[in-house]
Amino acid sequence: MPETPALGLGSLVSGLREVYRSGRTRELAWRRSQLKGLISLLTEKEEEIFDALRDDLGKHRTEAFRDEVGVVVKSVKHTLQNLEKWAAPEKAPTPLVSFPATALVVPEPLGVVLIFSCWNLPLGLALEPLSGALAAGNAVVLKPSELAPSTAAFLAANIPRYLDSDAVKAVLGAPEVGEKLMEHRWDKVLFTGGARVGRIIMTKAAKHLTPVALELGSKCPCIVDWLDSKRDSQVAVNRIIGAKWSTCAGQACIAIDYILVEEQFAPILIELLKSTLKRFFTKPEDMPRIMNDKQFNRLSGLLEDHKVSRSVVHGGDMDPKTLSIEPTILLNPPLDSDIMTEEIFGPLLPIITVKTIKDSIEFVNSKPKPLATYAFTRNEALKQRIIKETSSGSVTFNDAIVQYGLESLPFGGVGQSGFGQYHGKYSFEMFSHKKAVLKRSLLIEFMFRYPPWDDRKLGLLRHVFRYDYVSLFLALLGLRR
Repeated sequence: MPETPALGLGSLVSGLREVYRSGRTRELAWRRSQLKGLISLLTEKEEEIFDALRDDLGKHRTEAFRDEVGVVVKSVKHTLQNLEKWAAPEKAPTPLVSFPATALVVPEPLGVVLIFSCWNLPLGLALEPLSGALAAGNAVVLKPSELAPSTAAFLAANIPRYLDSDAVKAVLGAPEVGEKLMEHRWDKVLFTGGARVGRIIMTKAAKHLTPVALELGSKCPCIVDWLDSKRDSQVAVNRIIGAKWSTCAGQACIAIDYILVEEQFAPILIELLKSTLKRFFTKPEDMPRIMNDKQFNRLSGLLEDHKVSRSVVHGGDMDPKTLSIEPTILLNPPLDSDIMTEEIFGPLLPIITVKTIKDSIEFVNSKPKPLATYAFTRNEALKQRIIKETSSGSVTFNDAIVQYGLESLPFGGVGQSGFGQYHGKYSFEMFSHKKAVLKRSLLIEFMFRYPPWDDRKLGLLRHVFRYDYVSLFLALLGLRR
């Protein structure tokens, strides 16, 4: 993969600042043209995108369209439809005592922003936040993951063809290039990836007091409260499998990491999972491969502990030559084992049994706050308890992962799963500054706001801060102390 010379990064950043200062990225016409360019890139280059994602991850074209192309086109179109409304100043109320006055909240672009995307959704997690940064009127540097080289090369080749090449840059290279980028001042940095690198990003950002948004991973729990209907149980299992194995083979930050279910229902759930897996994955290309040797060895290492390996109730076959791991189900592996303390990020699914489904809330709360919590239940009381008593980036009932595709919902973590939210209007807001604007007249002046101080002025100020305008008016007329 060609790399951007580190010595050229300073001139690249200064060039972007010149473009931003020229004012052209602020114009709504420019923003619309960039969003339309993204849609053209995604539609006209669809086959090349499918080829790149197959090269990098072995993704089937249908999965690639669902998770990385179609969902982003939908999102960008939504942004185009709403851009003028989002970018318009919003009126804010003003107190009567300030009359005549007008208050506004004016969205303005931050300036020059840096986006780090990751390897598991290397196109979608690059272009989705990029669309928000462009909609907000910023100049942008995109650093794709070097671990997905075909997709990174595709982005570097096509972004200059479809977008403003002076205002939007794709920078390729190894992690050292990312570190060099972080030596410069940015107006916002968005990083998607693991906590280890996230800490490095934050440390380097502190030098320039650069604001940072982190989209990190976590162990996303799935609570399965038994569903009486055979059909409903099957639908739930379909969606669990889709959210564990059908999205980049579980290599996704919002994939289900483990299941919590009552002891009495665990055998039924396991049998349903087994039979459905057999129907869903009939050929090797139905599921992407593991990213690389490092990730394969990490995942296989999770099963090396004898106590963990003997908890396997389905699957477990691995092929290091093809980097493939069979969908694997484990029943009650040790809670202190690596598979239950680290984010799995792969096709291994532990099932943990609890005495009653209500115990699952305590279990979830004993872990760091996840990026997403899932629950399959018809019990409205349980739903309310999960919403009120647990904390996570999102909660989804009776489905999983689909919340990522809703532009109307913010996407982001809390606590150790990250901070900062984007998607739809939230992407626009992430890369915008809400500037407070107050316009006052010189017509009316109240001298009690200035020294020299006395008790009368103190009394008048009390009326103002209590919004007691009747008493204020009477006091100004000398009719009330």
